[in-house]
Amino acid sequence: MNTDLHAPLGQNRKAKRQRPGILRTGRVVAGICLVLIGASSLYTAFRGDGLKRETPPAQDQTAAPPSDTVQNQVPSQTSSAAAPNGMVPSDPRSGANVERMVTGDGSVVTKYSPRQRDGNGPVLVDASQVGQDPRMAALPNDALLEDTPLGRLPVVGPDGRRPMDQYARPWSGAHGTRIAIVVSGLGLSQTGTQRAIQQLPEEVTFAFAASGNSLQRWMQEARRNGHEILLQVPFEPFDYPANDPGPDTLLTSTSLAKNIENLHRAMGEITNYTGIMNYQGGRFLSDPNAMEPVMRDIGKRGLLFLDDGTSAQSKTAVIAKGTELPYAFADVQLDKQLDVNTIIQKLDELERVAKRNGQAIGVAAAFDESIDAIAQWTQEAAMRGIEIVGVAALANDPKRP
Repeated sequence: MNTDLHAPLGQNRKAKRQRPGILRTGRVVAGICLVLIGASSLYTAFRGDGLKRETPPAQDQTAAPPSDTVQNQVPSQTSSAAAPNGMVPSDPRSGANVERMVTGDGSVVTKYSPRQRDGNGPVLVDASQVGQDPRMAALPNDALLEDTPLGRLPVVGPDGRRPMDQYARPWSGAHGTRIAIVVSGLGLSQTGTQRAIQQLPEEVTFAFAASGNSLQRWMQEARRNGHEILLQVPFEPFDYPANDPGPDTLLTSTSLAKNIENLHRAMGEITNYTGIMNYQGGRFLSDPNAMEPVMRDIGKRGLLFLDDGTSAQSKTAVIAKGTELPYAFADVQLDKQLDVNTIIQKLDELERVAKRNGQAIGVAAAFDESIDAIAQWTQEAAMRGIEIVGVAALANDPKRP
């Protein structure tokens, strides 16, 4: 066998047969593949990814102006001009609700939600006519203002949009028990105003006194916090001048022109309010001749009027219906007694009125006791099926369906 027993193991083993042809062929194929892959990568890098990056249509580019002018870029409701896609702009309450919001980096976020409407077929909806982007709530819509010697006064926009709608606080639209709580006298006390803004939930409506201080700053802070606001105008009480509501009070003995001037001077103090609320005014509210032109001017400007309900002789309802003025009455004065527990009992009374009638409005002043009671009571209201809404949601509005 020619075997050497002393040789190390494995030295006498026959070498395996090699297949040099196959190995060389495999190496060549692998090399070619690597070359092809590299060439493909270089080609793709220089040519691009082959995907088509489309430029947004022209109408989408113009639909996102800077955030401080979004509300002003609204086509007229009465215009018959068709959009670039052939669709005719429609009323914002028809078809779908469309909300466009500009983010910090300038991009536009669009939210669509369904809504019942009459008619068939598609419509182009501009929802910016109703409500306001929360991030812009402290800024007025210039289309709803006119410049006058007495300040910038609210007006109905060229497309029919009203300040009452633009600055109203949104609500669910559910057919449940609704309550509006109005805290008045803001701006008269700096500490009281700041405390109300900091402690009261955003659902509470604020009424700023026209004779207050730093009103524009406080208005902006309240709007940024989500509050709907009213402007409080002083009207003549029965015991005037012994009881004087303040400068520029609207008086029954004053001429129509002077009363309108005083009204406009008060209106020019701030912007972004949905309506006017009386401060006192028992005598003025009971005089139709004095009241009618004032209420007509308020309605013509697209505002509502809230009667605080303190005067049993008020003619608000009669005159409002004759002038198509949106109006509302307070059902309960919450803080006739400045005691937290008593005010909470009044809020419970307000809830009973709302459950009986479907809705109710309560008014209070910005006293510490009122703020504490309202803050405590509203925390539990939602658990009992109560929805706190802005006062504009409860106004008697002749233009509301």
